[in-house]
Amino acid sequence: MKLKERIHHFLYDQKLKHKLYVIIFESDTPAGKLFDVILICFILLSVLLVIIESLKGLPTYLATPFVIMEYIFTAFFTFEYITRIYCSPQPRKYIFSFFGIVDLLATLPLYIGLLFPGARYLLIIRAFRLIRIFRVFKLFNFLNEGELLLASLRESSKKIAVFFLFVVILVTSIGTVMYMIEGTQPNSEFNNIPNSIYWAIVTMTTVGYGDITPVTGFGKFLSAIVMLIGYTIIAVPTGIVSVTMMKEYKRRMEKECPNCHRSGHEDNARFCKYCGHQLEE
Repeated sequence: MKLKERIHHFLYDQKLKHKLYVIIFESDTPAGKLFDVILICFILLSVLLVIIESLKGLPTYLATPFVIMEYIFTAFFTFEYITRIYCSPQPRKYIFSFFGIVDLLATLPLYIGLLFPGARYLLIIRAFRLIRIFRVFKLFNFLNEGELLLASLRESSKKIAVFFLFVVILVTSIGTVMYMIEGTQPNSEFNNIPNSIYWAIVTMTTVGYGDITPVTGFGKFLSAIVMLIGYTIIAVPTGIVSVTMMKEYKRRMEKECPNCHRSGHEDNARFCKYCGHQLEE
């Protein structure tokens, strides 16, 4: 068999793609579970390496082991990324998904360092290496609770966006009012509307840096009102996500078997516990 035919056979080998897909994208088989464990270990070790490298005064003899580990991590993540594209039924969908983009960005730092070895690029390359921190978000893929949380956040994203827009309008209005009240005072820290909006955000979120404070009686009264409003506003997004999580959990618990039409299955169940029929195609 010629080399070109072998390459063509490899690229369109559906059996191999299916085997790799079961191992990489699913975790119900021993091989899939082993791959997930290895992937989690590599993710945690790579993140730990970045954290350790940020420490000052590390011994010089650690430089070589760190470089070797960097090459190992990059090789593994590159292999994982290419393999996911190869065995994915919809490669384009994976490439442009959130985790697909994170996978790509996590493999770039070392290659950027090879392309731009100049000293003036070192700081930029080091900054790109911090992108690997975001690979830890992939750990949500291995947790049913994490997947439930992400699904709830997606479901309630529009409500949270509307609420966030309301908060932006509210702090802008309060900041403008505070500028009208305090801006006329001599040496006032509320000398412009952006500063006043910054104060409104800090006060409403109950952070309270104290770098900008009102001096008039009416300004202090308005500050107290904003603080009380802040306590109620902080609770709203939590309530939105909590209600959505409960609805999502209830929907999954009430999942009905298409064969025996009985419900009450576990959250992550794929087969009916009564008749053994597959719950979802």
